[in-house]
Amino acid sequence: MYPSKKTRLYISDLLPDPALSYPSYYTLSPSMHNNEILQSTIVALHSFELSYYTTPKGFEDIFAMLESGGFPLYKEHYIVGYFGGKLMVLEPNGWRGMPATKELFTLENWLVF
Repeated sequence: MYPSKKTRLYISDLLPDPALSYPSYYTLSPSMHNNEILQSTIVALHSFELSYYTTPKGFEDIFAMLESGGFPLYKEHYIVGYFGGKLMVLEPNGWRGMPATKELFTLENWLVF
């Protein structure tokens, strides 16, 4: 059996008293585990410190953030990444494809910094 290459990043390791405690961890690859931009996005989401985030003016703002290595927030609940030409949502067990729903195309559901 091969050893797991993914590790758990516990919210309690980043924040002593998170405002949002679920999920309590994210399963990430070693490179994502050490990604400071992703860690700061996780801290912002779980502490509800969203003062640096704004609603984008257009979808260009969202993709500019994704292409620069940032992680926008969707519905103030999901962290979104762009890997392999696909939008991916961070869940406790790792990244999964983001479903294309009608709400996805509403700019008010997005936050960028």
